[in-house]
Amino acid sequence: MKHRSYSIKAIVLLLGASVLSCSKSGNGQSTPDPVTPQQVSFTSNDATSAYNDFNKHLFDPNRKIYYRASDKSGTGAIWTQAIYFDMAMNAWKRTKDTKYRQLIEDIYNGNAMEYNNYNWKDDIKWFIWDDMMWWIISLARAYELTGEQKYLDHSIKGFNFVWYGDASIGRQGSHESNGGMEWDWHRRGKTACINFPTIIAAMTLYNITKETDYVAKAKEVYGWAKPNLFDASNGRVADHKVDNNPTNWTLHTYNQATFIGAAVMLYNHTKEVSYLNDAVLAADYTKNNMSDAKGILPYETGEEQGIYNAILAQYMIRLIEDGNKPEYIDWLRKNINTAYGNRNSTTGLMGKNYKVAPAAGAPVSCYDASSIPALMQVIPPAE
Repeated sequence: MKHRSYSIKAIVLLLGASVLSCSKSGNGQSTPDPVTPQQVSFTSNDATSAYNDFNKHLFDPNRKIYYRASDKSGTGAIWTQAIYFDMAMNAWKRTKDTKYRQLIEDIYNGNAMEYNNYNWKDDIKWFIWDDMMWWIISLARAYELTGEQKYLDHSIKGFNFVWYGDASIGRQGSHESNGGMEWDWHRRGKTACINFPTIIAAMTLYNITKETDYVAKAKEVYGWAKPNLFDASNGRVADHKVDNNPTNWTLHTYNQATFIGAAVMLYNHTKEVSYLNDAVLAADYTKNNMSDAKGILPYETGEEQGIYNAILAQYMIRLIEDGNKPEYIDWLRKNINTAYGNRNSTTGLMGKNYKVAPAAGAPVSCYDASSIPALMQVIPPAE
């Protein structure tokens, strides 16, 4: 995490704000591969096995945090640990197995030890706003699922700190009076990966607390982010915008995902169909333009980018269920089946290129291995 973020900061300082990117560790795009003929139709038991294999090879049972890779090396980036926290919650929701309820607690405690008990003001551990916001969302969800107050307390404190900052430590918040959210406290640009997650966090906290100020904040951010980071003509979501410079239209599936999630949550509250239409347009662009001719989702070659489709899983299911759009299920099942048919025969792990199996004997990163188990926890099998 530190290597990824400090590298980005150094590049920005050297080359200027024009290179600011929401992308985590590079912008490398996938190259086409022939799709292996679909050989499986995954089952509920397969979904459990795939998730158990992910944890067997990538979760450190002593530190209770995820390794960077299946050879037990390193530590997964701070923001991605929140996505693995989501996966544990989804596994518990799907199976009701108490071991996953314990895993939720373990992941929470492990990350508390690693990251100063979610002390958002610790700028050694937490130094980019979006890293915080992923956790703020996940902690709020943990409260929704378990009712444990500690999760909500951390989430509310974190949201307030990101929005307002803290004058006592000289930290201006992410929110800008002229609209939108800044990516970091050096105020070098507004990225999709802070703006749309902020809307999701605000609406999740509203659903819990019923404090309407959260809705006002969500609408305000959407009011800036939609015209600046969304192409309403086709559904693509931009990466970032710096001041009055042109919008950067580098595409990533996790930005598509959080836009979908933000729009669906606002639709659920307001029942204004324009929000739902926005979400559908973004989902259609992901399916029809970013995926290949056979509907297989793209992957990118950067270090942490394998997790992007795990984030897509979290928000496509909200469109499917809350937006009543089941027509996307078959597309996502095809991706699951393609990757699961290409799983490593020894470890059960899958990579971010769903068309090929991970190389025998080579370690698989926590990022690359995450997306299909994440999809399998939320997308129902055809059985």
